[in-house]
Amino acid sequence: MPLQRREARIPAIVLFGPLLFPVAHQLGIHEVHYAMVVVLAMGLGVFAPPFGLCYYAACIIGEVSPEAGLRRIWIYLGMLLLGLIAIAFIPWISTAFL
Repeated sequence: MPLQRREARIPAIVLFGPLLFPVAHQLGIHEVHYAMVVVLAMGLGVFAPPFGLCYYAACIIGEVSPEAGLRRIWIYLGMLLLGLIAIAFIPWISTAFL
């Protein structure tokens, strides 16, 4: 995928979060719960290979080849996915202390 198409993903994600907020509100989803799920999902999306722009940027900054970094990133992505699933299916986690 050309670099220009990967760079277009970040603004698209940032735009779709607020754009879908009224839909979530109409469905009765709490604002804080929606925001936490969106932020975690965005974090997962920008770091997940093969299209994760932030993953490749981190590899460039750390001077590590993307193939070598894959062994370590799966642990992070797995924990982020577990957190995303927990928060998405147990809204109490994100709204308990409001």
